[in-house]
Formats: sequence, C-alpha cells, structure tokens
Amino acid sequence: MDYVVSAGTVTNNPGGADRLEGKERVLCLDSKTGQLLWKHEYERPYQISFGGGPRATCTVDGDLVFALGAEGNLWCLDAQTGKVAWSKDFAKDYGAKAPFWGVAAHPLVDGDLLYCVVGAADGVAMAFDKRTGGEVWRALSAREPGYCPPTMIEHGGRKQLLIWHAESLNSLNPADGKVYWSVPLAPRSGMAIAAPRQLGPHLFVSGFGETGVLLKLDTSSPAAEEVWRGRVKTAVYSGTGTPFLEDGTIYGCDITTGALMGVRLSDGERLWQTTDPTLGDVRRGRYGTAFLVKHKDRFFLFNEKGDLIRARLSPQGYEEIGRFHVLEPTNTVFGREVVWSHPAFAEQSCFARNDKEIVCVSLAASPDSRKDEGNRDQE
Repeated sequence: MDYVVSAGTVTNNPGGADRLEGKERVLCLDSKTGQLLWKHEYERPYQISFGGGPRATCTVDGDLVFALGAEGNLWCLDAQTGKVAWSKDFAKDYGAKAPFWGVAAHPLVDGDLLYCVVGAADGVAMAFDKRTGGEVWRALSAREPGYCPPTMIEHGGRKQLLIWHAESLNSLNPADGKVYWSVPLAPRSGMAIAAPRQLGPHLFVSGFGETGVLLKLDTSSPAAEEVWRGRVKTAVYSGTGTPFLEDGTIYGCDITTGALMGVRLSDGERLWQTTDPTLGDVRRGRYGTAFLVKHKDRFFLFNEKGDLIRARLSPQGYEEIGRFHVLEPTNTVFGREVVWSHPAFAEQSCFARNDKEIVCVSLAASPDSRKDEGNRDQE
C-alpha cells in the first residue's frame, strides 16, 4: 500500500498532525517483472502524525487480500482482480479514532476469522467473518488501541489471541473474545508496537519507556505468570522491529540506544550490543532500526539505511557476513534519513520499498558463492 499526496503538498507537520489531502492505494505487482497488475485507490485525507502513507502490511489469505489504511479503512479485495468484496471504516462504523501515529496493526487471519485492532470504545479488538465482513465478536477497552498487531500463539494445546494495547497485554479466546488473562503493561505514549514473541513456555513483549516483561505460560490452562520485568540497562525495548527469540537469547533493536542487542532470556541481562547494523557511523540514536528475519543458521537484517545484511547472531555477539545496499532512505526522523518499511522474502528474493520505489533483489546463491560459503563454514 502507498499514499499519494495532492500536488504541492509535502508534509503535514508531524508534530501537529495537520490535515493532509491525498489517496491511499493498494498496488498489485508481478513479482518477476514489477509490472502493475491492478490498483485499488480511494480518497483518504490524513490527520495523523507523519502522513507518509499506510503503516500496515496487507494480509493475503488465498484469494483474498486484506488492506488496512492509516485512518482505519479496512478493505477485503479479490487477490486476482482487486475487486472489493467488502469494506469497513473504523471511524464511521465504530466511532474509533486513529491513534496519533495512525492505524498500524495489520489484520490477522486464522481459519474463517479476521482479527483486527479497531480501537472502538467497547471493542479495541474485533473479529470478522473473513468472507462477508460480518462482526463475530468485540472485546476489550482502553484509552488508546496502540499499534501492535493481533498475535496468535499456541501453548498447552490451546490457541490464544494476544492483544497488546496502551494499558495491558491480553490473552483472548479466539473463538469468542473472552479474556483468558491480562497483564498490566503500559508503554510510554501508548506505543505498544512490536508483536509479542513466544519461545516454548515463555512470552516476551517490550516497548517504549523501558516497558518490558517476560511471562511463563501455564501448560494446563490459558494463564501466565510474570518471570521478570525490565529495568534500566536490562532487557531490550523494541521499537518498530519485533525481536527474535532463540536458544535462551532475545535479539532485538533497542528503541532508546538504537543498538542491536543480545539479551539473556532467563533474567534480562544484556550480553552485548552494537550499532553497526543499525545506525552505522551514527553511534547513538533513538529508534535505530534493523528488521530481523531468520533463515537457516543465519539472519537477514534490513536496516534503516536501506542495507540488507547477512549475519550470525549468538549469545557471544554479532558477526557480519556481508551487506548490500538495496535502496535509499527517503524519510527523515531525529535528523537522519531512514527507511522503516519491513521487507518481504519470497521466491529466493527480497522485496523492499521506500516512498519512491520498490525493488526486488535476488538472494539465490551462485555456484561460486555456495562454494565460498562452504569454505568459510569449515574454517
């Protein structure tokens, strides 16, 4: 999805969220050639901070595409043609007001239901029939809905739908929205952003304002107990990127220091940190960002400078294997140029975008590179 502003309009004053006229668009491109296959667009004035366009990734489920705009326009589109099957307007239909930085929680499909963070007074979260758009249930209330996407986990043989809003982390019964358990967790400025991460019986979630907690899930019933809470100089406090949990370690980018960190899961102790894959030469900066995706025994990191990095992450530290500059950053925050759009990986390729272009980079290894990689692994 993208956003096209009216002629001559450049900014909407992010600090004041002035009105910005323009169109939201959903574009479908051929993955091999980049050719435009279809387009769905509509007039959508913004009155949110940083009016650069939609925040939420489209959710694709078979022949359906679910697109959610930054002011709360939800569309169900035919994946082949872009034809509208049904739509919702969170403001008009449910009286929901977009949070300061816009609606950002992408929809989640599980079975026949579509789960959304709507932000209504009597329904922060709602479930819809994915085919018809009919409301199935609504749950929770909070002063702000936050920006965290609905997250489905399974433990003890039972699914739980996690909704983290501005006041608490909540586990719901996905079938009817009944609250299983709730843990107070209020990030500063309502900035519940990064999705909760599960590793076995443990669940970690963190955000702005040194707000973070590790929970242990009960095996016999949908319940959770607190293991530890983050403190100053412990844990990692996630911003736009969701952390990754593996082998007793949390890997993530800290919102305050801008560094990629390795953190011990058992007690939150910081094992190491580096700004090499995030800020580079800028040694310190809030919201230093790299999106982490695990592939076999390596990680792909796409950073705010537009670099795609291959690296090994371990409790011992960060080991960079190589990097490639994919595209230029086109947004400015905190006095530096950034690109904060999470890439997609498919068909042995990386698809990445800024505000001006979308690019496809092949990740397929040549015979020579595979041989060199094998030699390095033996050293």
